[in-house]
Amino acid sequence: MKKALIFILILHSAAVYAQTEATDTISVQQLNEVVVKGEKPQVRGEDGIMVVDLPNIVKDKPVNNILEALGYMPGVTNNNGMIGLAGASNVTIILNGELTDMPLQNLYQLLYTTPVDRLKNVEIMYSAPAKYHVNGAVINVVLKTPTPLDGLQGQVRAGYNQAHYGSYGGVLAATYAIKDWTFDLNYALTRSKSWSREEIWSNHLYDGKRTMIEDDMRRIGQNWSNTIFASASWKTLRLTYNGQIISGSKSWGLSSGTLGNYTNAYNMLSPVGYHNIALRYTAPFGMTVGGDYTCYSENRSQSLFKDYDYQLGSENRQNINRWHVYIDQQHQFGKWQLNYGAEYQHSKDHSSQHYGAYGDNTDFDDILSEDVASFYAGTQRSFDWGLSFNLSAKGEYYHNKYQHNWNFIPQFGATYYKTPKSIFQLNFNTQRVYPSYWELHGGTSHINDYSIIIGNPALQPYLQYDAQFNYIFRQKFVATFYFQYGDKATVQLPYQSPDALNLIYQTINMNYKRVVGLNLYAPFGVGYIWNATATANVFNQREKADNFHDISFDNCKWIFYGELGNSFKFSQNSPVSVSVDFSYISPSLQGISDLSGMWKVDAGVKWQFGKNRCCELDLKADDIFNKWSPTMTINHACQDYRMKVRDMTRNLKLTFIWRFNGFKPKDSDIDTSRFGTGK
Repeated sequence: MKKALIFILILHSAAVYAQTEATDTISVQQLNEVVVKGEKPQVRGEDGIMVVDLPNIVKDKPVNNILEALGYMPGVTNNNGMIGLAGASNVTIILNGELTDMPLQNLYQLLYTTPVDRLKNVEIMYSAPAKYHVNGAVINVVLKTPTPLDGLQGQVRAGYNQAHYGSYGGVLAATYAIKDWTFDLNYALTRSKSWSREEIWSNHLYDGKRTMIEDDMRRIGQNWSNTIFASASWKTLRLTYNGQIISGSKSWGLSSGTLGNYTNAYNMLSPVGYHNIALRYTAPFGMTVGGDYTCYSENRSQSLFKDYDYQLGSENRQNINRWHVYIDQQHQFGKWQLNYGAEYQHSKDHSSQHYGAYGDNTDFDDILSEDVASFYAGTQRSFDWGLSFNLSAKGEYYHNKYQHNWNFIPQFGATYYKTPKSIFQLNFNTQRVYPSYWELHGGTSHINDYSIIIGNPALQPYLQYDAQFNYIFRQKFVATFYFQYGDKATVQLPYQSPDALNLIYQTINMNYKRVVGLNLYAPFGVGYIWNATATANVFNQREKADNFHDISFDNCKWIFYGELGNSFKFSQNSPVSVSVDFSYISPSLQGISDLSGMWKVDAGVKWQFGKNRCCELDLKADDIFNKWSPTMTINHACQDYRMKVRDMTRNLKLTFIWRFNGFKPKDSDIDTSRFGTGK
């Protein structure tokens, strides 16, 4: 916990004279130095927004990029690189208040390449105002902006990660400002090789008898990834490019068991390309106009072998072009703020799947166009007696060849803040969640002769309702009571077909998914020696479906998630800090399935050295005992299935960082992926 030392130096001498008929002189008094110690607030609340001083929270942690740092915020979890927010059904990450419109994997890669030194603070919005063009919960990553006085600043990072296989890479991040111009560049090159393992036992009821099918699946993947983020700003006009090119991408599924030995080989026939270019202008009278263009391309082949015999092959293509424009206007009327605007997005997805001469699988070559248009109006106000709020309503029109509908999306966020001791927040929002493009085409992918993945053209978007009540005590302790309801929420789970000896994976709509719970976050410690944060999340989850293929289920369970993070320093200015973190989740559920409990221990060391501590060496061991993998069990309505995940979640990371010219710019005032052909 950072301590702010405020040194108050009282005048060394003072003389006060009062003149009457006789002059009285007040003698000079000198006060000794007074030292006042205070804690810097970790969490502040305003307009329904929770502002988190994340740089201060992670300063002694062995983290060097924003993606890893996000997991240390109140209510935020980082599950093997996937960011979640307690009390929110899903969360969108944006940068500096702007939606990046990037696929999730590309956004995570960008955050992974962005140094934690660039952070100013992070804002958690359980109910994002419509002016952000995001529905639902948002994590807004606010970066520091360079000024001409800073000159050229940056850092170079190189790292090695040892899991089952080794991966390595490097990052260059730099900022530069001159007069009215500001430039920003992040470039990363990584070589990744992954490994995972799943064992399944499927006691399949078919033709009146049970057949036990065992399978041991190992998955191996490798690729080279180039990630580029570049922006140039002139006054209030900014041009931004986000790009990722993945080359040399190959993966294999090696399956052995009751039905024999299978090899499923996937090859990218050309580099996977993601390119996004955005232009944004902010006028001095409160108007913001912007637009962006996204291009995504993927061409993947699949070849399935049984032993050395060729079974089938396919070629999957996906080409997506998406245009997005928006206009926002903001007015200030005294203490009232009025904002309104509109946006339009058009996407064209040309996807195809072609099989070879073997088998009787159906090809498709389809163009799916999608249009989303919306307009909104909102207001916000702060009152002197402690209440501030933001309120907005959005009308949205959605259209593709399968369906078209109008959606009304209200949003409300309020904060009551009279003293720093107690802050109260209330949030409510709704959103419509859309399926991935590829699933809507209805294609089929084969894992082996037994397991297949089938798309679903009948898949519907679903409505998600979320509400949260936050209590922030002394600007560091946070309690969140939350409620979530997903009407027609989707789930993908294995299903043993009664008509054939096939295990089917298909995303379907359930009746609903409902979650109600309480999340507690508490930092504590002993001076500079030991700083810790404890998180406890207790919730009841229920998922119900009347038509899960040809059966129904109603699954309900109480679940507990706990986390304790610790960091230690040997002295107040010690260049070395040590961290040890513990996490646990009790048995949980997903749709018709039950998931076993999991636990893990992470540990790390951070060493800063060199002139002005410009160099840093981080060593971090995640999931030391390799226990953060679940067992899935389905035992309901003739379904008898068990899958044990044996991924190598244990890994050791070594990272070296060199910062040049300080890399501390002065302060000044990106949606889940729907791309990819899947597997």
